Amino acid sequence: MNTERFECDAPVGVIADTHGTLRDEALTMLEGCGLILHLGDVGSRDEDAAILERLAELAPVHTVRGNVDTAAWAERLPWHLDLVVNGWRLHLVHDIADFASATSCDAGLHGHSHKARNEWRDGRLLFNPGGAGRRRFSLPLTVGKLWADEAALRGAILHLPV
Repeated sequence: MNTERFECDAPVGVIADTHGTLRDEALTMLEGCGLILHLGDVGSRDEDAAILERLAELAPVHTVRGNVDTAAWAERLPWHLDLVVNGWRLHLVHDIADFASATSCDAGLHGHSHKARNEWRDGRLLFNPGGAGRRRFSLPLTVGKLWADEAALRGAILHLPV
């Protein structure tokens, strides 16, 4: 597998579980990012591909496929994706249940649960930006940012003001 490599001075925006809804508040939070990662469940309708196009107006976008991404346009999305940002190895997958613990990476980025997560476990960052689209249960609407520099890899969960 050919891993794409990026040098990025700006934060990396991380979003997941939009389910056909891209909120203006999420776009505002992702402004200024050098790269945007969408961790799946973009949406199931043909017109939901526009979410990725809109995000791409802010920064280059890389996306993995989620379980609700069933429209024809989503067939081109990979289930897993490996990227290297400033030397940090990131593994993207929609559902953490599909993440193999033997995967060689510094961070496992996932969505699916709509529950934000920013946790170091066994020397690896496990990061879920939470859900940014339709509210699920009583969970907050959130996106994430990662900073990947020579000193450290660190993340933050940002709550949308809605």
